[in-house]
Amino acid sequence: MEPTGQGLAQILGLLLAFVLSALIGLEREYRQKSAGLRTYTIVGFAAALLMLVSKYGFTDVLRHGAVVLDPSRVAAQIVTGIGFIGGGLIFVRRTIVQGLTTAAVVWLTAAVGMACGAGLPILAVIVTGGHFVVVLGFPVIMNKLPKAEEADVSLDLMYEDGRGALRRVLLACVQRGFAVTNMNVDRAEVVREGAVGVRLDVRGKGSVTELVEALSGIDGMISTAWNDENAERA
Repeated sequence: MEPTGQGLAQILGLLLAFVLSALIGLEREYRQKSAGLRTYTIVGFAAALLMLVSKYGFTDVLRHGAVVLDPSRVAAQIVTGIGFIGGGLIFVRRTIVQGLTTAAVVWLTAAVGMACGAGLPILAVIVTGGHFVVVLGFPVIMNKLPKAEEADVSLDLMYEDGRGALRRVLLACVQRGFAVTNMNVDRAEVVREGAVGVRLDVRGKGSVTELVEALSGIDGMISTAWNDENAERA
């Protein structure tokens, strides 16, 4: 008799996928990422169900020697579908890429759900644990790595006047380990009414990418661009 795929083992697999996906989602929600608790829980839970459908959903039409199905085909389509979701979470703003880690974690959550649906709970738990090692443990290790030499960077910013954007720009620079060595405000380069252009020369050991990403998210900021003077001398 063919298994129905609706027994205790399959139900436990679905519940495990729900719990593990929710744990990943809680961490992402706490960090206020673009995809949160509900997204990750649904992705992992649904992936587990689709995996079970792939394994057991066609047993009523199978006939020995007549009808043979490949259960891996549905699993492959899960990976493809998750790729579309992940692609929608990635944003490119000039030289800054945002959402790449979030998209990768969505992909990982789908894999965890698939493992639960495939009857591989130990692997699912190990991968979930690995996720927390990467997102919580790796930043600690990265902060202890030797820092590169100070970078000299020129920032070309355009922001709306009268909204306190420049004050928040200077604060963001200091918070990320950069000192402003020169500032030139030029209203002659205004591209639209009420906008102000400013060039900041900064120096520091922080991450230039993180700095520009933070500046891009400041309320009233119109555009950001940067030029690494160290790269020009290399």
